Amino acid sequence: MTQRILFVLTSHDRKGPAGAANAAPSGFYLSEVTHPHRVLADAGHAVDFVSPKGGKTHVDGLDLDDPINAAFWNDAALRGAAENTLAPAQVDPDAYVAIFYAGGHATMWDFPDNAELSAIAARIYERGGVVAAVCHGPAGLVNLKLSEGRYLVAGHDVSAFTNEEERAVGMYDTVPFLLADTLQERGARHVPAPNFQAQVVVSERLVTGQNPASAKGVGEAMLPLLVAASVDRA
Repeated sequence: MTQRILFVLTSHDRKGPAGAANAAPSGFYLSEVTHPHRVLADAGHAVDFVSPKGGKTHVDGLDLDDPINAAFWNDAALRGAAENTLAPAQVDPDAYVAIFYAGGHATMWDFPDNAELSAIAARIYERGGVVAAVCHGPAGLVNLKLSEGRYLVAGHDVSAFTNEEERAVGMYDTVPFLLADTLQERGARHVPAPNFQAQVVVSERLVTGQNPASAKGVGEAMLPLLVAASVDRA
């Protein structure tokens, strides 16, 4: 039986608040979508795309020298699905065994406070599914609470873009909050690796990765959990 996975992409289009005309353009980071997508699709899973606003998305990291990026971007159906996303109201959480938050700096402005997406993720998790995120994608986890009222990340080991990486890319004073610090404030244990090195952390049914180099590994780490989730929910 094909299992469905929901990829969450940012609707935001810049490295700054809406209306900040001088902010650099941004969007979902392409390799953080394409690399885990390839892993999951090759394993037989189906992927749908959603964004906070639905519809149009924007891309960052458009590196078509990366063959996995190029294959995805040049596939009209895949590119069309990623550029014309579902709205949260169109999503039935019970149709999905996992949810994956892709990164890109833009996520820092529209992932944290989207209550609809948080409710979808909480439902998937509480039914025995998997929650995953990479790089700045964990911005979608910072305010995600389960039905009992606790933060999903509380008590879990997590990985996310680090303070040191924000300094290295010149965004330390631009982002609205520091992702690693905020996850720790929510009760998570942030487990960093050196700047821009691959780091994937699995904590029960929560899978997180630190940066673009971690994206494929997040997809790979999800696979055995998806098998278990299938058994649990059969």
